[in-house]
Amino acid sequence: MAEQCLVLASGNRGKLREMTAMLEPLGWSVRPQSDWDVPDAVEDGLSFIENALIKARHAARLTGQAALGDDSGLAVDFLGGSPGIYSARYAGEGAGDSANNAKLIKALANVPQSQRGAHFYCAMALVRHAADPAPMIAIGRWDGRILEAPQGDGGFGYDPLFWVPGEACSSAQLPAQVKNSLSHRGRALRLLVRQIEEEQGG
Repeated sequence: MAEQCLVLASGNRGKLREMTAMLEPLGWSVRPQSDWDVPDAVEDGLSFIENALIKARHAARLTGQAALGDDSGLAVDFLGGSPGIYSARYAGEGAGDSANNAKLIKALANVPQSQRGAHFYCAMALVRHAADPAPMIAIGRWDGRILEAPQGDGGFGYDPLFWVPGEACSSAQLPAQVKNSLSHRGRALRLLVRQIEEEQGG
């Protein structure tokens, strides 16, 4: 089967490595949207799925290629699902991981362990062309709870605050390979790969 180009609607090199490893064996050549000088899309959806689709259609429209968009974040039960789609800018535009983590710790001050449940979500959308009426959608969810203080130096984002019950440590303390096998992004990507294989008759 001839290799097909798939534009990743992101400039994140870590994501590119991960997607390439899983999608190249299926005949996709994964390239970042920056190869076409595509600017980031305006993410004005109200859900992870909407934003993933916005990114994918934006990249497909400006490159003329199939495109894959993803959007992810943390939803905390006690906060009604916040920070949700605003996870990266929870403490304000341009705020870094430490400011976002500090705001979350403050928001959950004095909240008992039993009410600190949280979930990482990742939505992925693959469009064959910009107007694709039936995009492939995959959603991954990773359940845990929020710690009262950061633990571990690995990972990024909210990883130091995200306790992984089955591993008895925070996400930031997991080896990368273990994290990728458990994480919301890893789960979504495996579901997407399964859909691609089914469409290809695999």
